[in-house]
Amino acid sequence: MSIESDPHVRAVEATLFASDQPMTVEQIRGYVGDDVDIADALAQLEAHYAGRGIELVRRGKSWHFQTAADLAYVLRREREESRKLSRAAVETLAIIAYHEPVSRAEIEAIRGVQISKGTLDVLMEAGWVRPAGRRDVPGRPLIYATTAGFLSHFGLASRKDLPGIDDLKAAGLLDPIDTAMGDMHFAGEESDSELEIDENNA
Repeated sequence: MSIESDPHVRAVEATLFASDQPMTVEQIRGYVGDDVDIADALAQLEAHYAGRGIELVRRGKSWHFQTAADLAYVLRREREESRKLSRAAVETLAIIAYHEPVSRAEIEAIRGVQISKGTLDVLMEAGWVRPAGRRDVPGRPLIYATTAGFLSHFGLASRKDLPGIDDLKAAGLLDPIDTAMGDMHFAGEESDSELEIDENNA
C-alpha cells in the first residue's frame, strides 16, 4: 500500500503537519490511536520526504517537519542578527552537552573558574539549556541539561552525534586544558538513583 492510500500514515503525517511543536511518539499516539504502527509510519514518511523541500526529521525523541537545510535561504527575507555567545557561555554549553546532567559547581570545577550569574541565564533564554532537577547530595544543587532546541539548532538527532574527543583533537579544537575534560565520565553514566528528576522540566 502506498503512503498516499495508507490511512494510518496519512493520519500521522497530518498530525505532525498541523503541530507547531515537535512531537514524541506518545504525543502522536494521543491523536491517531493505539492501533497505528507509528514507528513504521514515521519511517515511511522520513523516506518519502528525504531530499524534498520539506523533510521529516527526528530531534531527540521528537519528530517534526522542517524546510530542507539547503533551502533555508529561500525563505529568509531579513538578515537575522545573531547574538554571539561569550567564551564562557560556549564553554559552559559544551560542558553541559558532554556531561549532562551537571551542576553549577561541577561546571566550575571543569572550567576552573566561577560562572558569572548571567551565563546560564543566557543559555536558558536561548532555549538550549534547562534545569533538570536536583542532585541527591547535601545541599541538593540544581542540575542542568540540554534541550531538544539545542539538538535542533545544531542539527543533531541525539547527544550521541556530538563529536568525540579524538574528532575535536584532529580538528585542532582542543588545547591541553580542554583535553583534560575528556578524562571525565559522562554524568549520564551515573545511577538513576542518584538523581531526582523534575518531570515537569524533562
